[in-house]
Amino acid sequence: MADPHAIIEVRNPNGRDAVFSVNMTFKNGRGLALVDSGGQVPVPAKGRTTYRISAIGGGRVEKIAHCEVEPVAVADW
Repeated sequence: MADPHAIIEVRNPNGRDAVFSVNMTFKNGRGLALVDSGGQVPVPAKGRTTYRISAIGGGRVEKIAHCEVEPVAVADW
C-alpha cells in the first residue's frame, strides 16, 4: 500500500530504436477503472525494457484489485 505500482515489459520488434506510449488501468474487484496511468518508454531496436507504472493519483489505492495493460503500445518514433 505504501508504493502501489505495476511493472510491465515493452518489446520492440522493429529494426530501429523507438519510444512507445504505454497505458495501464488499475481496476477494483468489480472491474471498474480507478486509476489510469502511463508514460513514454524508450526501447532499443529488437530489444525489451521494463517500465514501472505508479498507481498513485486516484485516491482509492486501497480498492485496487488488479490492473490491465494495453496489449499493444504505439511507437512514437
